[in-house]
Amino acid sequence: MEMGFVFKDSSWWLSLFWPALDAKTFLMYVFFSLLIDVVSLALLTWAFTVTRIAWKKGRSRKAVVSVALLTWAFTVTGVARKKGRNRKATLETGSFHAPFNEALILKNKSQEIEPYLNGRSIYLVGMMGSGKTTVGQILSQVVGYSFFDSDSLVEQEVDGTSVADIFKLYGECFFRDKETEVLHRLSLRRHIVVSTGGGAAIRSINWKYMSKGISVWLDAPLEALAERIAAVGTSSRPLLHHESGDAYMKTLRRLYSLYEERVEAYANANARVSLENIAAKLGHTDVSDLTPTAIAIETLEQIEGYLKEEW
Repeated sequence: MEMGFVFKDSSWWLSLFWPALDAKTFLMYVFFSLLIDVVSLALLTWAFTVTRIAWKKGRSRKAVVSVALLTWAFTVTGVARKKGRNRKATLETGSFHAPFNEALILKNKSQEIEPYLNGRSIYLVGMMGSGKTTVGQILSQVVGYSFFDSDSLVEQEVDGTSVADIFKLYGECFFRDKETEVLHRLSLRRHIVVSTGGGAAIRSINWKYMSKGISVWLDAPLEALAERIAAVGTSSRPLLHHESGDAYMKTLRRLYSLYEERVEAYANANARVSLENIAAKLGHTDVSDLTPTAIAIETLEQIEGYLKEEW
């Protein structure tokens, strides 16, 4: 199934601010925000004028009432101004408008890279939990490619049996053979983004198939991966599900072992996306603060760099 941005009308950009926000709701939000600001400033001006006239004429009671109204107007105006500042702050730093900035950058980057990409497929490799599936789905949407998860395709090949059960019932070698078959079939296609399993890189034949496209290594700190995996459990991770002890520590130990076995293979990728480097560039101290879109942007930048060198 082809996936991509489809802009059917002039309100497409609203989805970049908030996917659930339609044009009518957004315009109402803007209208009432501006109305509050205008009314507050009008009350402030009126209360100040009345208070000044009252004091000049010596009408203390009316002046007191006017002062109260003036104070209230200041308060309402302050709240309205604060809301305005908060809207600006979120635009600059995060939660509400950040998706707009990131989505716009991502879209622009995809347009820049399109002439160089020229339909070549993208294969994401890296450790389990590094975000290959999530980032892959974002990339497929923005470049207009189809998305495939190699683990899911292997599961389909074995009548919907989960990866964990395939390991348990048939062994890792059986799974790796199926994985290679899947990558072979995918290598015959163009215009696809493929999220590979964490161990796909260990077989040289898989690299032969992935060389038909562009391979990208998503390199995440093992500590962050261990936290993420331990938080959701290791039952779906057959290579992690056999050690006893503290969930985080046993996951981290096993990840270190797997990483040592695979790191040289991962380094065969055409491009490397370091989550630590992205975090440093954006001023984050923790890679967990990165959004998948930010990682996707860096992925396109690294792909662009590789393709330009290739040209």
